Amino acid sequence: MPVAPVFDDAIADDPSYAEFTGKYERPGRIGGWLVDRFFAAGRRLLAPHLHAGVQILEVGCGAGHSTRRIAGWADGATLVASDIGASLVRSARLRNPGVGVLRQSVYSLAHPDRCFDAVVMLEVLEHLEQPQQALAELRRVCRGHVLLSVPREPLWRALNMARGKYWSAFGNTPGHIQHWSTPGLVAEVSNHFRVVAQATPVPWTLLLLAPRR
Repeated sequence: MPVAPVFDDAIADDPSYAEFTGKYERPGRIGGWLVDRFFAAGRRLLAPHLHAGVQILEVGCGAGHSTRRIAGWADGATLVASDIGASLVRSARLRNPGVGVLRQSVYSLAHPDRCFDAVVMLEVLEHLEQPQQALAELRRVCRGHVLLSVPREPLWRALNMARGKYWSAFGNTPGHIQHWSTPGLVAEVSNHFRVVAQATPVPWTLLLLAPRR
């Protein structure tokens, strides 16, 4: 039986979610620059494998801000997005009227085996109680490549503390229950994927992965 995800519909009312969406809606000059660099790095990693007709799945799309970015990565691609929260799915649909947005858990994706050329999951794995189960499900539905990102530790927490955030939690963002350095993330995914390429735009780790068969 799939393990219940950490995310549910209540996340939309959580203060940490307001901060998460704030980096898209109210990023400021430095924050906007960092987010732009993050998505540019992700696009560079995945672009060689995108072309007209590819099938892309975004897992954990949230309110659809990242979905809008991914939708511009390949002309003629078909993009499907998903999240576990009903209110997030509604927001993502409004923000992305040309994208099919589904409500589903990362632990139990309602898609056949090997049906997507690319699977994108950005800033989700650090929130999950069962990351290995999620990675196994990404591998199952992917026939091409997975683009995965997490906050890069301990840099992420250090930067939070430098800006006066979450001192009582030693800089840990609320909801982050997993923490990986870049080598740690490579080790975490190794049972299910091999690393094709990686990028480290501050303060994230991005991996382009190919499924192990």
